[in-house]
Amino acid sequence: MIDPRTRSGESLDSGEVVRSTPEALAELRAVASRMATAMESVIEGKPGVVRTAITVLLAGGHLLIEDVPGVGKTMLAKALARSIDCTVRRIQFTPDLLPSDITGVSVFNQDVRDFEFRPGAIFANVVVGDEINRASPKTQSALLECMEEGQVTVDGQTYVLQRPFIVMATQNPIEMEGTYPLPEAQRDRFMARISIGYPSVSAEVEMLNTHGGRSPLATLAPVTDARTVARLVAVTQDVYASPAVRQYVVDLANATRNSPAVRLGASPRAALHVLRAARAHGALEARDHVLPDDIQRVAPAVLGHRLMLSGEATLARRTASDVLAEILRSTPVPVAPR
Repeated sequence: MIDPRTRSGESLDSGEVVRSTPEALAELRAVASRMATAMESVIEGKPGVVRTAITVLLAGGHLLIEDVPGVGKTMLAKALARSIDCTVRRIQFTPDLLPSDITGVSVFNQDVRDFEFRPGAIFANVVVGDEINRASPKTQSALLECMEEGQVTVDGQTYVLQRPFIVMATQNPIEMEGTYPLPEAQRDRFMARISIGYPSVSAEVEMLNTHGGRSPLATLAPVTDARTVARLVAVTQDVYASPAVRQYVVDLANATRNSPAVRLGASPRAALHVLRAARAHGALEARDHVLPDDIQRVAPAVLGHRLMLSGEATLARRTASDVLAEILRSTPVPVAPR
């Protein structure tokens, strides 16, 4: 059995330094374009959703897909996983799922008369968590260490997860029967949340034409591999963010905390996630630096699910998206010096 402590997937060597050179950015855009084409052959008429998923992957984050049943949440997660030649595991979250089913368990081996660790489903490059909010909060919390630190601790022993590592979880709206709301600590570990929504009429007709016979996932072939993705994640981390841009991120986070419509605002982790997602967004635009426009483009997906509104705002039927849009309009945008 492979010792998970030594498993690093296709990650880069620790001493390798990757820069956001024009050549690296060109490779990133080419790989992202191939992934988008492959995913859009499965998810009809949702290029924005596909781009956000790729942005989160390249930013080294985790993605929460929330929507009603049947709109393609799991299909989107599987399409991204299939487009990469890497290890993929799927976890079906149910009320009887145990934390050890996710992280793994130590089992006594009669042959060697000692305990050995059997890795759980979390040991993969891409982990697809289906209907995550149908499991109990106790089981959901098994993901906390995995998502934040990229490791699992069982019986006092720490096992490092593979790189790249992304959790793509789907969930139904919490108003639906048999669901549990995600704990705040769990929700805050997802870099972004997206909703797919219903397709347009033309996209739905095209879906019936192309998907009516068999699932398009059956013919979806990988367009890149885990080592390439790990290298491109390192490229996005080298994208430059000026002091003014970093201050803009902090100003937005503080605005959510001070808004009278918000009971719980963005955490410092949320500010980090905004910056990392903005770096990935800038890299996808073939830039080696972050603009305020990148911040504004990623902020709704990164911050929206973290805001808990006040009772007055809820009674006024305001949504987190409404409040965040107001904050984005009212927060001064840094201007480049002349």
